Amino acid sequence: MKYFNTNGCCDPERHYMIDLSERLHEVKQMIDDGQYFSITRARQYGKTTLIHGLVDFLRNDYEVLSLDFQTLSFEDFKNEHSFTAAFSRELLEASGHIPESVKGDLEKFSAGTAPAFTLSLLFKTLIQWCELSDRKIVLIIDEVDSATNNQVFLDFLSQLRAYY
Repeated sequence: MKYFNTNGCCDPERHYMIDLSERLHEVKQMIDDGQYFSITRARQYGKTTLIHGLVDFLRNDYEVLSLDFQTLSFEDFKNEHSFTAAFSRELLEASGHIPESVKGDLEKFSAGTAPAFTLSLLFKTLIQWCELSDRKIVLIIDEVDSATNNQVFLDFLSQLRAYY
């Protein structure tokens, strides 16, 4: 028996929900066009459900990296180094298709063993990953609002827009 879910991601087999097909096609078109975008709505609107559906929908055409910032702590946003380390850890967990050179750099960043690990080095590593990948890469970050008042994250977004 289906019921209304009021917490977390909806499962169409278990929960009443709208058909996401049209939205998924619209968002995929934006991605196909190389657009950078965000999904912002009030609580319980279905953002996480849409993101989970999008990850599955895109997997045939893209390498999809899906991160959830709820798993990061306040300390992870403390400074550029801690953010780079935490972000690298999340990337390592999000993908099984990481080129060895990129994986080595991300492991150094995540362990804090790189001589200087900064956002610019992280972006150079991401660019290298994109160049080495056989497929285009889509980065999806859920619960990004947990970091919206954080200067390190705002700097990250600013640099991300500059690179892509």
